[in-house]
Amino acid sequence: MILKMLKVVGVRFRTAGKIYYFDPCDLELKKGDMVIVETARGVECGSVVVANHEVVDEEVVAPLKNVIRKADEEDLKQVEENKKKEVEAFGICLEKIKKHELDMKLIDVEYTFDNNKVLFYFTADGRVDFRELVKDLASVFRTRIELRQIGVRDEAKMIGAIGACGRSLCCSTHLSEFHPVSIKMAKEQSLSLNPTKISGTCGRLMCCLKYEQDTYEYLLKKTPKIDAIVQTPNGQGTIVQVSLLKGKVKVKLDLDQSTDIAEYSVNDIRVVKDAEKKVDLEDKVLEELKVLED
Repeated sequence: MILKMLKVVGVRFRTAGKIYYFDPCDLELKKGDMVIVETARGVECGSVVVANHEVVDEEVVAPLKNVIRKADEEDLKQVEENKKKEVEAFGICLEKIKKHELDMKLIDVEYTFDNNKVLFYFTADGRVDFRELVKDLASVFRTRIELRQIGVRDEAKMIGAIGACGRSLCCSTHLSEFHPVSIKMAKEQSLSLNPTKISGTCGRLMCCLKYEQDTYEYLLKKTPKIDAIVQTPNGQGTIVQVSLLKGKVKVKLDLDQSTDIAEYSVNDIRVVKDAEKKVDLEDKVLEELKVLED
């Protein structure tokens, strides 16, 4: 089977935003170039983050749209003008929201490059009837208006902040897409199940829980659990402590009247009987904390 290859270029429109593929046509583009492209919502200006390269046809969402041209000085000036207008539009929209007494929080405003549309991003606890607001905004800006409700994770991504680690949020600096994060990951990584310790500024589980999860899952499969009965070089015993990343366990040996606890590598022991599954208070806590996964 012969795979069809397509020449593409990767373009991003926001910091840490999703990367979209475009047909570079006859242009040789490098990382950092600003380009004018045709998108589903109109003509846009974006930054090349992946230079010209070939990908398998199946990796591209058809139809592949074209790069129109490299951005020139006039185009870049237009981008700067749009940023100024976005600041002004933000203030106007806040006033209109207050006027219509709507229970919503305005997060960001975005002009399309060609000024054919203004997008207002907001969060709200429930559904909001913003039809009158849209009419009001359309009469002011005299262009197409779109109000888009986003989640708390997207809010953090757009606004940005400093995380508990002291660095800028991953979502606002380098994560182009959100990956599912579960409370099970926190438990498997032996982290505190205190919501304030494992939640990000968005109030949901920290994205970084995903980073090392594959490693933990691999180690958990090859490491016996606490209370498992194992055979060691010094006899049979029960595991009382596990050091997952070190690949070691502490075992209470079943010697006569002995309270000896010895440490072994997981490669030097053999499981005689697995630990039984226990339903305890921690399992109930996990269920209560699942709200952080939304």
